[in-house]
Amino acid sequence: FMISTTDFSIRSILGGYDKNFTYVITCNKTGIQVIIDAAIDLKHISHYLNNQPRAVLITHTHGDHTAYLEEYTKAFPNMIILGHPYSSTELYKVRFKSLEHKQLFNIGKLAFTAIHTPGHYFDSICYHLDSVLFTGDTLFVGRTGRVLSQRSNCNDLYNSVYKSILTLPKNTRIYPGHDYGDRPSITLEQNIKISPLLQAQNNNDFKLRMDDYEANRNMTS
Repeated sequence: FMISTTDFSIRSILGGYDKNFTYVITCNKTGIQVIIDAAIDLKHISHYLNNQPRAVLITHTHGDHTAYLEEYTKAFPNMIILGHPYSSTELYKVRFKSLEHKQLFNIGKLAFTAIHTPGHYFDSICYHLDSVLFTGDTLFVGRTGRVLSQRSNCNDLYNSVYKSILTLPKNTRIYPGHDYGDRPSITLEQNIKISPLLQAQNNNDFKLRMDDYEANRNMTS
């Protein structure tokens, strides 16, 4: 992984359809800004923008994460859209650039790595920036994402979480796609301690833990 040659700030904006997060990252050297997910109405994030954002990074194409993408693209005609190769649609094609697994890319002096993390959805992708990871719906505070969509897959989710995310340094701080936990952000080390879904011994154990989570969730919901 590359290291950015700048400090940066992260603004978390909460709202959308279901406690969604949109993040605005600002490079402290250049002032260049990047948006993670188009989940929040532009009027709620515009006062955090100091100029036209350079790019919006899409974590996956579930509707709540792309709800305001057309609004963003109309407001910012030079902004590019980055995401998984499977994420391209008619709306995106003019400005969409696909990112391969473990692809390194720079926006200004911000150094990102794209990590494909299918499971919750077929085109899920996480964005690694220095010691932080924007996880979309692959990993939340206290649990993983769920695998209820037609194009979800529990085996893929296990591999994405255990082989791609939990192998990162344990002080990596995650910024998830929804505010579903007891705090908005958490380190991997802390998350493993509080989440049974992150303590599985193997894939079969993970499936059992997922089944148990869903059964108990349904009983209490």
